[in-house]
Amino acid sequence: MAAYELYGKVALITGAARGIGYETARQLHARGASIALVDLGETDAREAAERIGERTLGIGADVTDAGAMRAAVAETVERFGGLDIAMANAGIAPPTITTTRAMPVEEWERVIDVNLMGVWHTVRASLPQISERNGQVVIVASAAAFVNGMLMSPYATSKAAVEAFGRSLRAELAPFGASASVVYFSWIDTKMVQDTFEKPGTKLLQEFSPDFLLKRTTPAAAGAAIVAGIEERAPRIFAPKWLRYVSAFRGLINPLLERRVERDSRMAAAVRKAEVIEAGSADPSTPAAPR
Repeated sequence: MAAYELYGKVALITGAARGIGYETARQLHARGASIALVDLGETDAREAAERIGERTLGIGADVTDAGAMRAAVAETVERFGGLDIAMANAGIAPPTITTTRAMPVEEWERVIDVNLMGVWHTVRASLPQISERNGQVVIVASAAAFVNGMLMSPYATSKAAVEAFGRSLRAELAPFGASASVVYFSWIDTKMVQDTFEKPGTKLLQEFSPDFLLKRTTPAAAGAAIVAGIEERAPRIFAPKWLRYVSAFRGLINPLLERRVERDSRMAAAVRKAEVIEAGSADPSTPAAPR
């Protein structure tokens, strides 16, 4: 029997109009939960809710707006009588795949605003209900939380931060009979990943990655992993599953990988080329002008 019964529970999921959020919502609903699907576009959120069926609510809200997230939680509680599961899933990748010095400042900060502060706003608004109802918080991090984030530093920074946040929450919620899970994914075949793979900077990194690291997991499989993790009240959820071992041995693996990155002349050339391609710098040795 599952440690956490989903039938009759109420879940709020951000970034739920498509991809991982939608698939998690669909599969939680199939197990008898009521779902509030939150997305930036209200029309998209409502259409996604309609596709799933009854016991759903589509809400348009920007996760970077604390007031909007408080209102989304309030609407969910009013509609379904409470909130048991809050999944902070909404996230973005930087539009420009390049070095930190070449990336436009506003792009770097926007990723942090959505991926970190958006998680904070979602969780903070949900905590009173989660604590009272012995519920669960689910935070979607990434393998980027524990691997080198070269050319995508704001994404890696945000995911490492939300990993730490989720671990703190699990300990803090335990006295209230509630819990928190951190989710780690590699490449999930969502539109965000598809778009990222088409960027020149990403293509440069692919030249150094073995094929198995580039294999994409379907959103449905990602959603299934999350639902199983919620049922188990798992502290960590991985997809694909082999990421569990990479995470466990990160203290040994990362120094070896970073030593290679620092000393590989081909990698250095790729980094400099990424600045030229993405940032438009005429001279790779000169920082790109702010844009």
